[in-house]
Amino acid sequence: MTASTPAPSRAPLDGVTVVALEHAVAVPIASRQLADLGARVIKIERVDGGDFARGYDDVVAGELSSVFLWTGRGKESLAVDLKNPAGIQIVRELLAEADVFIQNMSPGAVERLGLGPDKLTEHSPRLVVVSNTGYGEPGPYAGKRAYDALVQAESGTVAVTGTKDIMVKPGFSAADVASGMYMAQAALMGLYQRERTGVGTVVDVAMIDAMTDFIANHIYYAQHNGIPAERISLGHPSLVPYGEYATRDTPVVVGIQNDREWARFAQHVLKRPELAEEPEYATNVARTRRREEVDGLISQTLQRYTAAELTSLLDDIGIACARVNDLRSVSEHPQLVERGRWAETSTPVGPVPTLRQVITERRKQYPVGAVPALGQHTRQLLAELGHDDAAIDELVRRGVVRDSTSRVPGQ
Repeated sequence: MTASTPAPSRAPLDGVTVVALEHAVAVPIASRQLADLGARVIKIERVDGGDFARGYDDVVAGELSSVFLWTGRGKESLAVDLKNPAGIQIVRELLAEADVFIQNMSPGAVERLGLGPDKLTEHSPRLVVVSNTGYGEPGPYAGKRAYDALVQAESGTVAVTGTKDIMVKPGFSAADVASGMYMAQAALMGLYQRERTGVGTVVDVAMIDAMTDFIANHIYYAQHNGIPAERISLGHPSLVPYGEYATRDTPVVVGIQNDREWARFAQHVLKRPELAEEPEYATNVARTRRREEVDGLISQTLQRYTAAELTSLLDDIGIACARVNDLRSVSEHPQLVERGRWAETSTPVGPVPTLRQVITERRKQYPVGAVPALGQHTRQLLAELGHDDAAIDELVRRGVVRDSTSRVPGQ
């Protein structure tokens, strides 16, 4: 270990146990965040294949899903049949010792299983319960099925994303990730509140609430302006110039925030310092009224530069800029490499590089957890609950639980 490498240290959530009844992305990304920070996360999975996300693709060594590599890290997998009363009893035993229960089952499902928040907190008043739904309760959409793209559409997110003529959704699971981050925050809030009061809490995070909060400024703009702001691809509805411009090779995004920056840009990049004085161009308000003209003028000039030349010049004069990178370039990004953002993660298909936890605490480095095989921790967890080997073997035989060596039912 070099002098500059942070020493492994006790993670902030050591001693916190989270039981996650989860699938897909929203809750799994929340519980992975808690796992990354040191919580013990017990992932409850179906015996017949586990989390849906395990089968979303098989691009990692021809077997492992890239989505599950992203969301499954640092967890223990317990495969249990929730249609079997014995399976439900196992989950109840786990929850009796847990600090947090986080779930995104279909609306009403946990209540039908006897795992509803009211019943759980009646028996475990210190439990923090965090639930995720698409649209929250009450309301005409309560109980409506919700997936990421559907919520992005319903919330108006796609209405602010794209070009003037075409609406698109962000190219990642924005509604899932947004609600996942709020759920992780909610769990931490519940734990902190419990430290002061001794009592847990019940928290709900609706995906539509997360997304409307993420784009609230756009909603307010439409409310008060009477019409929505124009979609401008990588541009900004209120700032000019701000957006993507072609160079001799890789496109570059230029972001000018104020008229002082515009003056520097006009002098050093456009070589036309008079544009900082002429009323048609001197102020951002004036430039937004002549957006196409300004963008056309800038495009003609910037095409003379390579991306390296342009970004070097812009950095030198204090103008924000960024290359429009493809994903292969990002995986090799020098800033990520220099800061040690990649770490080797153990997975069922062998060691795989993954990105570290986003939160970086000074002079500390948290361990990167493994991605579990389906049912990998079933026997260990049942043993901790007091089941002996014979009892565990019988539960496996009856299909109540599955360990990592079990065959998938029907195969």
